Amino acid sequence: MADRLTLWGIEGIPEIGPGDDLVALISNAIDTMATSDPDAALADGDILIVTSKIVSKAEGMQVPIAARDMAIEEDTVRIVAERAHPGGITRIVETRQGLVMAAAGLDTSNVPDGLALRLPRDPDASARALCGALREKTGKRLGLIITDTLGRPWRVGQTDAAIGAAGVQLVDDLRGGVDANGRPLNVTVTVLADELAAAADLVKGKASRMPVAVARGLAKLVIDLDSPGAKTLARLGEDDMFRFGSTEAYKQGYDAAIHEMAGKKEKVK
Repeated sequence: MADRLTLWGIEGIPEIGPGDDLVALISNAIDTMATSDPDAALADGDILIVTSKIVSKAEGMQVPIAARDMAIEEDTVRIVAERAHPGGITRIVETRQGLVMAAAGLDTSNVPDGLALRLPRDPDASARALCGALREKTGKRLGLIITDTLGRPWRVGQTDAAIGAAGVQLVDDLRGGVDANGRPLNVTVTVLADELAAAADLVKGKASRMPVAVARGLAKLVIDLDSPGAKTLARLGEDDMFRFGSTEAYKQGYDAAIHEMAGKKEKVK
């Protein structure tokens, strides 16, 4: 039989607040669903895909909307690009979590009025803690991915991607193999965690109040908890061919031109 992937959202998870026990709330919601649908009970090899918002809420990462700009600045390591528009300035930044995203990931959607929400402090650490506790509580060998919505260069719109992970093989590195026609594969690395994150959003949705989904059928991807986290997926520094935004590129070009002119004047002397 061909591989089959099944995805479903978990109903019944309430609004999350600071200090809430996500392990209890998620497992209770799953147990409730399983009373009417036994197939919804967790099984070995299941992968939970968890929206970062509920992790941030439980970790107390809410800030007053008036402090949003200050929080963005605090969470920004580097401005990658910025563009002015009638409503203000959009900044794409590298965050302290090692992500590149708009406004350092701060969001006001699905958040109580008057608040903005920062990303989890350490998404991989949050994923390990949550996955480990769920494994212990359920007795099942589970994987877990924490997701957030990202824009992508050269593509319209946004999609969900993995920002934290535990117990999951993140990539399928096909380099060194061959394609269906026997040609060598030199650069193909499939990011399985991002593909799962995007697929799970189709059943979670942005406004359905289902912040957790379960993926079944990929037990081969469930591995030890101490496996590499999603931070390893970020392409930063010299590996990023597009690391300079227009502002940075202009400044570097300007500085280089000034330096060159200064050198020419020195030679004339």
